[in-house]
Amino acid sequence: MSSPNSMSSPNSPSSPNSPILNLDGLDLAALLCSRVCHDVISPVGAIVNGLEVLEDDQDESMRTFALELIGKSARQASARLKFARIAFGAAGSAGASIDLADAEGVAKGMFSDDKTKLTWSAPQALFPKNKVKLLLNLVMIATSAIPRGGVIDVAVTGEAEAPTFVFRAKGSHARIPPHVEELMAGRPESGTVDAHAILPFYAGLVARAAAMDVRFAIQDDEVTIRAVPTVIAAADAADGEASDTTGA
Repeated sequence: MSSPNSMSSPNSPSSPNSPILNLDGLDLAALLCSRVCHDVISPVGAIVNGLEVLEDDQDESMRTFALELIGKSARQASARLKFARIAFGAAGSAGASIDLADAEGVAKGMFSDDKTKLTWSAPQALFPKNKVKLLLNLVMIATSAIPRGGVIDVAVTGEAEAPTFVFRAKGSHARIPPHVEELMAGRPESGTVDAHAILPFYAGLVARAAAMDVRFAIQDDEVTIRAVPTVIAAADAADGEASDTTGA
């Protein structure tokens, strides 16, 4: 487990003796579908409840409440589907790029009625598809770092082919999400992945496909997630080892 001020890399094996889980493509698709359905079923169910009230209740105040519930729930369902389309879906042909403005729009849509606020700083540019998918998946992981809500600050810098993503999630009882590092490394402690754990596992797959290294750190009530190109992370690690050798 990470110490309060430590950093660790989920893209490097956290438990070298545990095998990397090679999830079957059909199982991966099924688990991602389960995740999307889980995210959408609640607002869809609320829409159904609102429609039932409109059918059965003639009280004007109840009908007004039902219409408000339907509207809010429809917006939530739409926002979650738009987010999933880019974060989990193809979002274009192989090798396609995605506008960061579109990523910002779907990310902010996820928090429009939520206890968590999102701030976003990124260039107006097209980025490779897998890097944008990683960006959005890390937004959701950052959300789970502050279970009681708070503020997530997203900063994207650098060129499209070699960007740096920094997420700062600040809120009461902030913590690095349980098992997230081993899941992103593809080495779940249990040896299996379920629908609740598929997001960080999938984020790890996307990070490796995008040649990005993701690290977590925590200090007080703020969790920092930093993603950099793998070659930069490797160079930093080599520099650190060289410094340690010199110091010794």
